[in-house]
Amino acid sequence: MKKLFLIRHSATEGQHQDSPLTKLGVRQSQAISVFLDKGSYPIDRVISSPYLRAIETIKPYAESRGLTIEIDDRLKERILSKEPLDDFLEYLEDTFKDLDFKMPGGESSNEAKTRVSELVAELEQDENNDTICLVTHGNLLALLLQTFGVEADFDQWKNITNPDVYLVEKHAGKYVVQRIWRD
Repeated sequence: MKKLFLIRHSATEGQHQDSPLTKLGVRQSQAISVFLDKGSYPIDRVISSPYLRAIETIKPYAESRGLTIEIDDRLKERILSKEPLDDFLEYLEDTFKDLDFKMPGGESSNEAKTRVSELVAELEQDENNDTICLVTHGNLLALLLQTFGVEADFDQWKNITNPDVYLVEKHAGKYVVQRIWRD
């Protein structure tokens, strides 16, 4: 792997695993397909969260290129708690301040980073595909950016849009990350 696209899913009707995209989200997914087609980055491999909104986000591009969307559970969104949270944002902010903090039945930031880092480590060894695309969710995307040296804190997470696209490239042993999506 030489290049890695990190994509946050398009606008969705909810946060459940099977929540579909909104009409706007469908248009955004088509815009991502056009955006990736116009770029000079032919994508060799597409890997998505198992959640419907992530799959639907990349589906127009994958279909236009004849690519199979591989599903990987390590890209699913992090569960903060199995119980409803009155102040979701407050708890989420706490997980960015203390990477080991977690609610009952939830996953800490460090646990989520570990699972997604395992996938990235595997992809770094992939010599058959130069450019790989990962489609995931905002919270996990922020944590994934941290693994590449980006200081993605709670405020950075709030600025990740639906959808969003980042490009990661390795130069001289260091990762260079840039946000390439323009709303």
